[in-house]
Amino acid sequence: MKNYDVIILGGGAAGLMCAIAAGGRGRRVVVLERANKVGKKILMSGGGRCNFTNLHCDPSRFISANPNFCISALSRYTQWDFITLVEQHGISYHEKTLGQLFCDDSSKDILDMLKAECMQAGVAIRTDSDITGVSKNEHFEIACQDASFTAESLVIATGGLSIPKMGASDFGYGLAQQFGLKVLETCAGLVPFTFSGAMHELTERLSGLSIPGCLSTANGEQAFTEGVLFTHRGLSGPATLSCQVIGVPVKKST
Repeated sequence: MKNYDVIILGGGAAGLMCAIAAGGRGRRVVVLERANKVGKKILMSGGGRCNFTNLHCDPSRFISANPNFCISALSRYTQWDFITLVEQHGISYHEKTLGQLFCDDSSKDILDMLKAECMQAGVAIRTDSDITGVSKNEHFEIACQDASFTAESLVIATGGLSIPKMGASDFGYGLAQQFGLKVLETCAGLVPFTFSGAMHELTERLSGLSIPGCLSTANGEQAFTEGVLFTHRGLSGPATLSCQVIGVPVKKST
């Protein structure tokens, strides 16, 4: 049984950032990652160049059932804090469009930065850690196939259900239910708009064409101005995906 102050389940962007913060406060931290390496989604993000933050990130740009959470979270750690960290590591970057920041070279630069920060904070990272059980008596106890861990604090950073081929699973939801937490019904948040009939024929002919457009919710309370991409099946693109996150019908104007 290996003892720590904090156990973090999941070695993605959230898990690594949490580990850096906890380790920086002098906590003994271990990150347990099921895959053979940490940060797989970081490496694929932004087409391999990692769209790591946005210059215009503020609470008003987030839609949530608990808007105060966004205010609290973004006041404690801002995009400028992360940009400062990126610059301290000598990572070159550029603004692509509408405040989106990408690495000039590779997503690997961001992952290497996070791993270096973990090392400096004394964080232990264990990959290939397939968790077989989680329990809590006086402390949390985590059982893996080859070792067991205990800690006063447990952080679940195992991600959601997207991209199963990258290792996504419902592990976090199941663990929440195990400890009596309410879990909302899950549904797809990012899916393509597909058409049939005449509209399908139209979008197929226009496939590959991107135009600036404004998509808004049916009630008009939220709107997103970005690119709308015609595909061989329907519509895609940043503006379309932004509206889909809300989960309500949209209307389009150009």
